[in-house]
Amino acid sequence: MLEEIRNGKFDKRLLDIYVDESVLPYQRERYAKAIESFINTYGEGEFEIYSAPGRSEIGGNHTDHQHGEVLAASVNLDAIAVVRPTENGLIRILSEGYGESVADINNIAPVHSEEGTTLSLIKGVAAGLKERGYNIGGFNAYVTSDVLGGAGLSSSAAYEVLVGTILSGLYNNMEISPVLIAQVAQYAENKFFGKPCGLMDQMASSVGNLIHIDFEDPEKPVIEKVEADFESFGVSLCIVDTKGDHKDLTPDYAAIPLEMKAVAKALGHSVLRNVDEDEFTKKIPELRKELGDRPILRAIHFFNEDRRVRGQVKALKEGNYAEFARLIKESGNSSFKFLQNVYTSADVNNQAVSLGLAVSEDVLAGRGVSRVHGGGFAGTIQAFVPNEVVPEYKAALDALFGEGSCHVLKVRPYGGIRF
Repeated sequence: MLEEIRNGKFDKRLLDIYVDESVLPYQRERYAKAIESFINTYGEGEFEIYSAPGRSEIGGNHTDHQHGEVLAASVNLDAIAVVRPTENGLIRILSEGYGESVADINNIAPVHSEEGTTLSLIKGVAAGLKERGYNIGGFNAYVTSDVLGGAGLSSSAAYEVLVGTILSGLYNNMEISPVLIAQVAQYAENKFFGKPCGLMDQMASSVGNLIHIDFEDPEKPVIEKVEADFESFGVSLCIVDTKGDHKDLTPDYAAIPLEMKAVAKALGHSVLRNVDEDEFTKKIPELRKELGDRPILRAIHFFNEDRRVRGQVKALKEGNYAEFARLIKESGNSSFKFLQNVYTSADVNNQAVSLGLAVSEDVLAGRGVSRVHGGGFAGTIQAFVPNEVVPEYKAALDALFGEGSCHVLKVRPYGGIRF
């Protein structure tokens, strides 16, 4: 198989997954090296290969945890795993550049001291599937990922979905639905890893493609594939890694859903999706006295952002790129002014995302749009850039943040898969 991969026998499959013909030489060698590393670590024998992509949030910045709507896409950066089942009840995963994590499937309760670790994610996914009545078992895996860690493309969601897809393939005939794998992945992140994230990252990674998701009922999200070809608009999706550090930012992330839910609770509901916006607007003077101003601003962002998602979906369906781009820009302005997730107030001297947005506006000069991407505070910005401007844009952002910071991505048509 090593020889066949390197000789291009699997190019058709690789192109199907990664969309971009220019990345085929890289992917051939990447897969081959992963197989070699697996053999060197776990010995020769049969194996399977699994993949789970990173995601790009196109619309719906911090709406999912309030049961709102999002527009998201899986992208052609992913985590891949070379895998072999075992009978010893141990899940052993060696991730490139990191140590080996070992989880005993007979001892997968959450442990406080393991929060924030890869081990907690593995245990959480296994426990979540077991609690829902699915089979779990041991396996050895070598994992390599080109999803930008800590950079807003949800490397953690890709990892969780990868583990869930492996367990689906090895022990459940690949019959666990992508939606349920996403829900279990969120459970792992919330209950084991200790991060109160919503469901958008995991859902986009697990389901794949460009999708509109309505989380009004998180147990039964409504998912709609959106047929849109950015190539036909003559634009490229660019993600820029501003090299900001997510370390110690969990309290900043956690404050957003907590403050939004505080507003909802003051109005008799658990999440903002269930709050009447007119009632909220009338009661802002009272809410300010009870909660302060920032929760109010963040709630204003939610109501407007939820509407914007529906507008973006409509614009894409109608082929109206100008309206779609206007809403992207509006979303970015709202995140900066009202949601306030572009930099942390605990460290105002480090504002890489703000600087990236400023340089983007200057370079694009009305020819494209940019916005904060994902959770915010550090990490990435997103830009839709006319194809003829991409070289100029990439050169400027690479000069600012380092060579290779600007990634020109494609929408991947698959979520978690067995190769």
